[in-house]
Amino acid sequence: MSHDRIGFLGRFAPAQAVTRWTRAMKSPASLTTRDLSSMRGEMVSLRDNLDRMAGTAETELLARVGVADGITRPDQCDWAERSAPWRQKIHPRGHVDFASPLPIGGGVTLFHDADQADLCLRQDPAPPGIVGPVFGLVLEVYRFDGSFLSLVQDLPEAAVRGMTLGHVFTVQLRLSREQPLEIYARLNVQHGPNLEQIVRQFHIEHDSGVAEFDLAYTTINEKRVEKAWLDLILEGPEMNRIALWDMVILRAPRADI
Repeated sequence: MSHDRIGFLGRFAPAQAVTRWTRAMKSPASLTTRDLSSMRGEMVSLRDNLDRMAGTAETELLARVGVADGITRPDQCDWAERSAPWRQKIHPRGHVDFASPLPIGGGVTLFHDADQADLCLRQDPAPPGIVGPVFGLVLEVYRFDGSFLSLVQDLPEAAVRGMTLGHVFTVQLRLSREQPLEIYARLNVQHGPNLEQIVRQFHIEHDSGVAEFDLAYTTINEKRVEKAWLDLILEGPEMNRIALWDMVILRAPRADI
């Protein structure tokens, strides 16, 4: 699309609607309920579309500030990805006292097992000095009668294609916590009718953590792998503020011994 075409749409399409709504809202009592409802639906739809487009533009502009993605790749790494909420603006950017499950965008869903949960989740800009992620996820947890919060990341087809028992998956975290917290990662691989699940605890030093999954020790049928997903599990998060400033997942061939 040319710049002239973009300018045309910008001048006339939304502007005409806003002009019409402005005139109508000068005397809303004169409108029928049906007209008011229809107009409100148009307004919400336009706002949501504009928010999404503005988010895409902002993400692209922020990404152009620097070209380094900050991902440390092992030798012969054949797939690596920073999960979407750390590189793309999500809408809405915040949630309060939400039920489980909560889709937050980019194939990431938040789960918890609490009946009573006083918590909030928001996407904040990454702090200065962290190379790679544009955003981070901040969880503030107060009253919480459950045992865990879990962020579930669906792995893309590129991570599953060509998966063999000779691969090692690695999850890299950068985070900050107000209180000590145990964090686990669980890799789930669906192969035919069977589900392989591998759990690893993060060893966190200096606000960085790593968990590795060596598929050589699994019973995965390489020829029947259908899909995979990762659970990031935060145990006992009550009365804590957890800022997840980065999450990167990598796949590389297992080193020969």
